[in-house]
Amino acid sequence: MRVLIVNKFLYPNGGSETYIFRIGKQLAENGHEVQYFGMEHEGRIVGNRMESYTSSMDFHTGKLGKLLYPFKIIYSLEARRKLRPVLEDFAPDVVHLNNFNFQLTPSILYEIERYEKKSGKQIRIIYTAHDYQLVCPNHLLLRPLEYEPCERCLQNGFQECIRGRCIHGSRIKSILGCMEGTLYKKLHVYRKLDAVICPSRFLRDRLAQYEDLRDKLLVMHNFVDREDLGSEETEHPRSGARKNGLQAGDQGGHAPDGYVLYFGRFCQEKGVKTLLQVCRSLPQIPFVFAGSGPMEEEVNAVKNVENRGFVSGEMLYRLIAEAAFCVVPSEWYENCPFSVMESQIYGTPVLASAIGGIPELVKNGETGELFTPGNVDELREKTERLWKDRERLGRYTENCRSVRFDTTEEYCEKLMEVYKNGRAAAEE
Repeated sequence: MRVLIVNKFLYPNGGSETYIFRIGKQLAENGHEVQYFGMEHEGRIVGNRMESYTSSMDFHTGKLGKLLYPFKIIYSLEARRKLRPVLEDFAPDVVHLNNFNFQLTPSILYEIERYEKKSGKQIRIIYTAHDYQLVCPNHLLLRPLEYEPCERCLQNGFQECIRGRCIHGSRIKSILGCMEGTLYKKLHVYRKLDAVICPSRFLRDRLAQYEDLRDKLLVMHNFVDREDLGSEETEHPRSGARKNGLQAGDQGGHAPDGYVLYFGRFCQEKGVKTLLQVCRSLPQIPFVFAGSGPMEEEVNAVKNVENRGFVSGEMLYRLIAEAAFCVVPSEWYENCPFSVMESQIYGTPVLASAIGGIPELVKNGETGELFTPGNVDELREKTERLWKDRERLGRYTENCRSVRFDTTEEYCEKLMEVYKNGRAAAEE
């Protein structure tokens, strides 16, 4: 089968890129032909045979001074023109869409339709929803000026984006986002999709409020490969019965090299501001942060926080495995965060905010605990209690050993069913 994977970024940039690179590699290993289409970038690591890509454009940080810029982010003639030779050369059986709004735009759906009519070949169009872009112009269901979860556009229409200046606090960008969402909803362009893969039931329920999507939605939680960070046979960094510097039944105190771990982007919607308040109030507990982002200076300013920067591979495995527990304090509607999944498969409990798709991944009171997002007092109390209660922590650690998510290979087996039939063989 020939699969064209479409994503605006074709270089390592975030969760959606991790997703497309892993499934693309697995599909190729399974004998399928895979090519990619998106924007050109100096860091691009995948592509297509025709070397045809759109010019790089950043809607969120770019200036809107150029006359044609506002039109390009709603309907891109360049994206259609650049996609055309890729379709004609590769003749894909499936086009697997990922993040495409604003840079590539839904114009590419019209180009796929044009190619089908010209060639007589029918292409199955699958879309993986990594965020809420089809129902929320800023993609996050987040009111950014107030930093609060928001579903106003679902309830009242995309004009709420303008009222809240929801795209980078800019009224002009928010107007464009509203125009884009309204236009394609009126044109019923998303009826062209054969199936929409939702990585959480929470996201599925939000997209189901969009009538054109309702009968196309299926839930497939993300995959995680333990072997990416260390195989089952790899000896744990702390050999023997001890894990995370503790044993079930240990009382009080903590191992001198234990710590609480946060890994991910350093930004407010991830709850980093709230977590840093907790860190300051618990100077006796060492915290390790791994990542980068706009709040890096604030992270570096807290005395009991050690910033390891961005880490991956074996280094990340050891950071997760040696942590007493991980904190995921997100304050936006997280979808299916890899950080929660990776923590548990390496035997590390998770203390996470009860928001979005996170409660679907953490068994509260078994593999970790949930708290009210943004509640500093509750997060402080649960962090301190979990740090001190080694028996509870040991029990959570033991329970994490039975946690299981699909591997990339298992996920791609389900994905092939979607490619062939438009539905998963066994929807979660």
